[in-house]
Amino acid sequence: MLTAHAERYIALRQALGFKLHEVARNLRAFARYAEARGDARVRASTAVDWAAQASSPGVRHVRLRDVAGLARFLHAEDAAHEVPPAVFHTPVRRTLPHIYTPEQLAQIVAAAGQLRETHVLRRQTYATLFGLIAATGLRIAEALGLRLGDVLPDGALRIERTKFGKSRLVPLHPTVGEALGRYLDERRQLAVANDHVFLSAGRRRIGVNVADNTFRRVLRLAGIASTGTRPCRIHDLRHTFATRALERCPTRREAVARHFVALATYMGHADIAHTYWYLEATPELMADIAAAGEALMAGEGAQ
Repeated sequence: MLTAHAERYIALRQALGFKLHEVARNLRAFARYAEARGDARVRASTAVDWAAQASSPGVRHVRLRDVAGLARFLHAEDAAHEVPPAVFHTPVRRTLPHIYTPEQLAQIVAAAGQLRETHVLRRQTYATLFGLIAATGLRIAEALGLRLGDVLPDGALRIERTKFGKSRLVPLHPTVGEALGRYLDERRQLAVANDHVFLSAGRRRIGVNVADNTFRRVLRLAGIASTGTRPCRIHDLRHTFATRALERCPTRREAVARHFVALATYMGHADIAHTYWYLEATPELMADIAAAGEALMAGEGAQ
């Protein structure tokens, strides 16, 4: 019975655009555990016992959080389902990203042009890939998933199958469109059937791990080292884009509201709270921008 409830809950949330890979694994494992104990409904004690078997506080917290989501959903239909308390709560502070300077971004693109030419267009591929992410804030998976047909003639990218199952259009600055166009002129000369914009040595879509490894090599060539607690990452190019965009935000409250909403839409954020978080990574932002952002989050922003 619980397995059927879990599958129904998973299917509903996936239909709304959530992928839920890890959540689905957790809920299916919990349902099997609970049914083995003879539970037909979610029991708080069973949920806590199951979550407690995890090896770390963080995983225990995630397990119980996932079951609590299922329990709240089922409790709305049948009050006999118990919502477990957050006994394994572990506050997690998101690590601040490395924000690249304009000079570092230029160095990254230049260093990509110094990579060993192990296959045709390798240098141009990675210089264009990293430059495109820095200029648009695309997620790495979105950039690697681009196909030739996703580069629209009106100077925009069509982003499909995103992190949250939604599609969006990403307008390109003319200079970005020109740089991408020059790369595509060379890319289209390759006699390959694969239509991904960025190809690996095997003429297939570049894997995320391959891109990560190449990016680290480019950073070494560029002489860029992390100044924080973790290494610089490709994803920090996206963080840098968002941060620089917020730095250019006007300080009038009504302008802040429009700016936040536009940036959240452009970057494909499912919740504007994800956009608001970038204020933490941007100490240069003026205090009234932060205050306006807080008012917006509280529903008190300008009409």
